[in-house]
This record gives sequence, structure tokens and C-alpha cells, in this order.
Amino acid sequence: MSLNNSHAHGGVLIYASERILIYYDGIEMTFEGPPSITQMKGKKKGRIYLTTHRVIFNSQDTKDQMQSFSIPFLCMREVELEQPVFGANFIKGRVKSEPLGNWEGEAKFRMYFTHGGAIEFGKAMLHAASLASRNRPPNPPPYYAPPGADYYAAPPPAYEPPRNSYYSWVPYDTFPTAPPAQTIYMTQAPPPYPGVDPNMAYPQPSAPMANGHDAKAQEAAASAYYDPSNQHNFYAPAAHDMAPPAYPGPPPSYSEYEKKSN
Repeated sequence: MSLNNSHAHGGVLIYASERILIYYDGIEMTFEGPPSITQMKGKKKGRIYLTTHRVIFNSQDTKDQMQSFSIPFLCMREVELEQPVFGANFIKGRVKSEPLGNWEGEAKFRMYFTHGGAIEFGKAMLHAASLASRNRPPNPPPYYAPPGADYYAAPPPAYEPPRNSYYSWVPYDTFPTAPPAQTIYMTQAPPPYPGVDPNMAYPQPSAPMANGHDAKAQEAAASAYYDPSNQHNFYAPAAHDMAPPAYPGPPPSYSEYEKKSN
């Protein structure tokens, strides 16, 4: 996860070739992170995006210290859907910081869907995480400094639903509206982690790692994988651990993701 690296001019900032699959206005987020990370304190209200590479939150409060955060699929852990008898359904999980993400450590998060859609969003998010893990290339590009002022208004393909057979798992009937075009910005930098579509261009940036600490973090991120037999967890093993397992088929049905209602 990275803090305050994914917003621009009151909108969202995405990487080159990244696409927004789901846009949801009216999300509420809470975090339990390291005490030193004051930006995580309090309830956050705003917009959430499911993209081909990650989940992105933008705050609606322009004075909040946390204006945005992004969670690459491979940084998620123990993602679960909660369906309380009273109150809105929500998704909870843990997230690890990513290199050059403006914070270090681990945090717990909760996404409250005040207008419904938690089940559909959760299903799509877990499916996207599975696909992204399977599509991880042998040599992913290194992490590099987040974009500064080098961004521009994103072209329509970045925020228009693909609506082809490969994306048949995206619940467009539940989330039919696209975000306003004037709120989507794109950088020329490619994503530093894999996406859901193996046919997407995956250019290699030339920027080197900043230091040895970042190189170790990159190595751990590059070895992350998703295990379909344990669908609520994503793993980032050390370099000496075994290689990721082979994937026998598509991820399990969403009925296996759901927890029992309280």
C-alpha cells in the first residue's frame, strides 16, 4: 500500500495502461495501522476504484492528511466479507506497505459500502487478485519513485468498461456508472506490479532502485503469489522460500469466499 501517491486535482492518478473496472462513490474506510502513521487515524469517506492492478481510495475531504491510498493486489492479506445483521456489509483485510509508499509496516482496513455492492465488489476484487498473481512475469519491473507533476488527463479507455469476454467477471450491472472523465489522470510510468490482463503491455522502466533496502523489498514483492487453495491470503515469501505453486484452474466460486452471516 502507498499513501498519497494516487491523486491529482481532486481526482485519481493511475499508471499508463491501467484501467478502472469499478467505480464506487460513497465508501467509508477505517484503518488500524502503526501509531506513528497519523494519516490513517479516523474514518475516511470518499471514492473507491477497482483497477486492473489494484484498489485505490480517494478521500472526499480535501483537508484530510490521507488524500489517497492504493493497495496492489499482491499487498493484500486475509481479505474477508462481513455481513452483519445490523449495518452495512463491509470488506476487511490486512495490507502490507510497498516500496516507496510513504509508510512502512502493516495495517488492517475495513471498507463499508453504504449504498450496497460489498458482495459484488469483494468477489471482483478477489478474482482480480487471483488473475494478477497468475500473470506475474518472471522479471517484473523495479519499484520506482511515484509520479510527480508528469501526468495528464487520461484517455477514455482508462475509465470505460472493457465489456469483453475476458472481463465477464466484472459486475457492471451493479456498478454501471464510470467516474467523471475530468477526475481521471494518468502518468506515463508503467505499473510496477502485474495486472489482471496478460495481454496488457508491460514495459520495463529504466529507473534503478534507490538503495539496498528498496532492492530487498522489490525482491520480496516480486516473489509474491496467490494460492487458490487458500483464497483469503496473498503471500510474499522470502527469497529462500519455495516457488509459487502451479495453478490448476480458475479460482473457486464466490460462495466459498463468503462468511456466514452473524
